[in-house]
Amino acid sequence: MALFFIDTSSGVVATKRQLVQAGITDGLAPAPPRPWLRIQGTDDATTMWYAVMRKQVRDGVFIGALALRHTDHHASLLNQGWQEVDVDELRSYAM
Repeated sequence: MALFFIDTSSGVVATKRQLVQAGITDGLAPAPPRPWLRIQGTDDATTMWYAVMRKQVRDGVFIGALALRHTDHHASLLNQGWQEVDVDELRSYAM
């Protein structure tokens, strides 16, 4: 279970724990510094049930979302050009 964050300038996604381990945040601050932005959703998301989604909205600007897998909302996001972040990509985050 994790909180997910997206680097809005690159589209890289990481968990709060990964950002703490990389020294980007201390874990006590409400959020890491920009360009990291929290992906809104439940505080106890797990990639078993939720897909972590991202979309480039402008040159060099990414947004993120969480969507329950295999739902109409998930399908709608995919149809609107959102990309599901592969679980292996999430696991491999390292600075």
